[in-house]
Amino acid sequence: MTTHRNFMIAAAVAALLSAPALADPAPAVTTPATPPPASAPAVKAEAAAGDIVDIVKADAQFSTFARAVEAAGLAAQLEGDQKMTVFAPTNAAFAALPAGALDDLLKPENRAALVALLNYHVVPAQASSQQLAGRTVRATSVNGQPLTIDGREGVKVNDATVARADLQASNGVVHGVDKVLTPPA
Repeated sequence: MTTHRNFMIAAAVAALLSAPALADPAPAVTTPATPPPASAPAVKAEAAAGDIVDIVKADAQFSTFARAVEAAGLAAQLEGDQKMTVFAPTNAAFAALPAGALDDLLKPENRAALVALLNYHVVPAQASSQQLAGRTVRATSVNGQPLTIDGREGVKVNDATVARADLQASNGVVHGVDKVLTPPA
């Protein structure tokens, strides 16, 4: 039943993200696309060099995220054929967590909490920064919880800023974020 529910959620999100309005919360109002301000980090698309797990493992800025994915047992999910967008926290984002929080999450007895946290960073549809530019989008993460993606001035996900965008993978895209996203309570 859970697999069927996850499939239905993934299908619904994919349909929303591929729709012209991109799940815009106020479809009657359109926001014109504007280039990011000069202070926004420069973003450029990088060629696909493997699946999502390969991308994060090959980049030293995501070594903590890669370690957490392995500890949670999510590598197979992120290596699959389904197109997805991953908002991967950088090492600096994990370092900003309260002291001991990451170590606690990585303990085997806290695997369920780690899986929920990491799945909150994954949207089961592919979305580049260019597709997100100029609009605000509500998306549903793999764990079923909502994310607000704001592409009007750079790209923000909830309260995190995309610091590195469009790391292309064979099964989606990785955007590096400067904060660990916390699911709503």
